[in-house]
This record gives sequence, structure tokens and C-alpha cells, in this order.
Amino acid sequence: MTKQIPNIFTLLNLFLGCIAIVFALQTENIIIYTDDQFSSSFNIPEKLSYAALLLFAAAVVDFLDGFVARLLKATSEMGKQLDSLSDVVSFGVAPGVILYQLLRMSFAREENGLEVSMICLLPAFLVSCAAAYRLAKFNIDETQGYSFKGVPTPAVGLLVASFPLILHYGSGLLNVNDWLINKWFLYAAVLLLSWLMVSNLPIMALKFKDYTIKNNMPKLILLGVALIAIILLKWLAVPIIFIAYIILSLALKNKTT
Repeated sequence: MTKQIPNIFTLLNLFLGCIAIVFALQTENIIIYTDDQFSSSFNIPEKLSYAALLLFAAAVVDFLDGFVARLLKATSEMGKQLDSLSDVVSFGVAPGVILYQLLRMSFAREENGLEVSMICLLPAFLVSCAAAYRLAKFNIDETQGYSFKGVPTPAVGLLVASFPLILHYGSGLLNVNDWLINKWFLYAAVLLLSWLMVSNLPIMALKFKDYTIKNNMPKLILLGVALIAIILLKWLAVPIIFIAYIILSLALKNKTT
């Protein structure tokens, strides 16, 4: 029974991802844009921020399942596969749905935007496909222990989850909100994030080989950046931390492996 405890945490990750998708699909009718020429009624995903918060909760559970597995010495090949399957839902499919809804919001701000073809919205799920590919590649590569080839799927999933939270709770920077419901920014984000996941860029894993400052300097710098960003920027801190994570991984790649 003890060996199944980590799997229960993993399935909870999956469950939270499923509920996040449900929230992301719940909508209500309000007026999103009006001017002298037209008014547009659009289904705003009111509970998109709830979906995003559930993905952050899923990330906590995702961390705990590995911690518990090592603590109980209950790691297994099944647990590894189950973890990836859960991550596909929570950090692949759910973020794809969030991006889909943000694209709908973006088009709805335009005249005749409610008549947008689904073809214009489906690119959002490139992130989901890239997440699945990245996780499959990770599962067959035994060299990704203390560093990754490509950006890990949960990091991308949390970045996408931060978008509706920034929109809902505010960033203090109005231009940021405009970007997050700009279709061209969203298309660029989809392409960039998908590429980052399937690439072979050397990205540090947030694991500790030892507890020396020298060998963990990139992680300590990232922790410092994260704390300052969270205090000053709230949810806008997530994109800042993500960018810092990439830069530190590439700039100090010899110290992250």
C-alpha cells in the first residue's frame, strides 16, 4: 500500500488538471467591447482564473509526488509513466484550453470577432502537442537527471496559467493586460513555448546534488529573483521568473548539469 501513496498524489495532479479544464470552459455572457459603431456580446471565461489557480495547485502536488516517492523509496517505472500522463493533462491540455479562450477573447475585441473561424483558435493546442512530445522524449532519455533538454512542461504550463491571473487580479502595468489578449502576442507565445519544450536547450532541473553554495549558485540566484519579483509584481512575477529561469540555465549551463 505504501508504494501506491506517490501514485495517489500523481492522480490528484491529474484530477486537478481535469477540474481546471472544466473551469476554463465555463462562461457567461457579457459585453466585452462597445463603441459608436458596434457592440459585441461574448462568452467571457469568468472562471479562467480558477482554472489557473488549480494548475498551480497541481504543480504543488506534482512536486510532492516525487518527494514522497523518494522519501518512501517507492519510485517505480509505472509511477514515472503515470506522472507524465498526468502532466500531459495538467500542463499540456489545460494550458491549451486557457490559450484557446484567451484567443477567443482577443478576437472578440474586433469587429465581427465573434464570427472568427475555429481554425484561427486551434493553434492554441500546439502547446498541448508539444507538451506530450516533450514528456515522451523525457521518458526515454535517461540522461535528464539534474538538467533537462528543453524547458520542462510544468514550467510552461504555469507560465500560461499566470496569464488569466494577471488579467483578473491586475498587474499594475496596463500595457501588460493589452498584450495578454492580443492575438499576435498569443500566437507568438504558442510558437515560442512549443519550440522551447521540444528543443534540446540545456535547462537546469531544480534538484540539488549537494548543498554547497558553489554548485547551486544558479538555483540560489533564481530563488532570489523569484522572491523579489513576487513581492514587487505579484502574479506578473511568474513570467519574470520563467524568463530568468531560461537565461540562467543558458548563461550558467556548465554549473547546472
